[in-house]
Amino acid sequence: MDSIKKIFKIGHGPSSSHTMGPKKAAEIFLKKNPNALIFKVHIYGSLALTGKGHMTDVAILDTLGERAEIIWCPKERLPLHPNGLIFEAFDNKSTLTDSWEVYSIGGGELMDKDNKIEPKKVYPHTNMSDILKHLIDEGGTFWEYVYRNEDNDLETYLWEVWNAMKAAIERGLNTEGTLPGGLKLLRKAPSYHFKARMQNQFVQDDSFLFAFALAVSEENASGNVVVTAPTCGSSGILPAVLYLFYKDKDVKEDFIIRALATAGLIGNIVKKNASISGAEVGCQGEVGVAAAMAAAAAAQIAGGTIHQIEYAASSAQEHHLGLTCDPVAGLVQIPCIERNAFGAQRAIDSALFAINSDGRHLVSFDQVVEAMKQTGKDMPSLYKETALGGLAKVYSDNR
Repeated sequence: MDSIKKIFKIGHGPSSSHTMGPKKAAEIFLKKNPNALIFKVHIYGSLALTGKGHMTDVAILDTLGERAEIIWCPKERLPLHPNGLIFEAFDNKSTLTDSWEVYSIGGGELMDKDNKIEPKKVYPHTNMSDILKHLIDEGGTFWEYVYRNEDNDLETYLWEVWNAMKAAIERGLNTEGTLPGGLKLLRKAPSYHFKARMQNQFVQDDSFLFAFALAVSEENASGNVVVTAPTCGSSGILPAVLYLFYKDKDVKEDFIIRALATAGLIGNIVKKNASISGAEVGCQGEVGVAAAMAAAAAAQIAGGTIHQIEYAASSAQEHHLGLTCDPVAGLVQIPCIERNAFGAQRAIDSALFAINSDGRHLVSFDQVVEAMKQTGKDMPSLYKETALGGLAKVYSDNR
């Protein structure tokens, strides 16, 4: 498995696969062809169907400039992934000088047509069962395992990630107004945060959690800076859970950083063995994985054993199996924003459930991940970030 730094990317929303990935691809192609007179970018499949709502064209044009033309191909799909692009460069005679077939595979990562981008091997194990066996034999917990295998600069990077997460929450809590896009959706985080401060302790934790998750998700929907965890569309869940412990429970930030390491490991395992791409497996690969990451982090902060932490992650992922990705109007707003709030709540519930147990359970995390992968394969493309089915279709049909 590659570094958990690949799970946590700091950048502009609203989508890691539809915004960060295409922008990164455009930067690579521009660097290779700086003197091209004209660029043509063909965008295929799911990337084309929801690209305008996800600001894919904006991300590419911001990079390539006025020389670029966007060609949408929503009814065609390239062979390796639903999020395919073909970049073309032309000289002053309109002669094709270079082309590149590339895929945005989730979390801001790219895969090349001719040379699949292989992850750097940072970890000696690729699944949870082998990691657990290693820890039982050698001692330690998940965050220590991460630190043993990553470069020495990991902790510094995790501090940068945590500071970016805090900043997104705090901006979102203090920004009112309407989100960009045709839905005219009002921001809710500031009002939720105010109401949470007025409530009694019995309901306060959930209300603060909702406010924190909404704050990040609304920042993401506005195209502002967030951290993929593991994607932009699910970027509100892990920060909300960690910020609740930090702000409301006075947990020291050193513990937050170690919980981030464990959360990154959980996301890495899923990325390696299944997918974190909504276009490939639906929202179970985004919000589901984010909830698993956050549940593991919460269980660790609460003093859970490695088995309880694994159980928390397994429960959170299991209870998101089959979750579709059906963004209304192709925007990362409905149901995405509220889904982050409920995903954060489910993460806390999963951690609490696991902490109250001895950590033993029948269906392992690895088995849940395999089930998620298979469910994603069986799920019709209508429900995998195409905005052709589910809530997106119902809303469109009834306008």
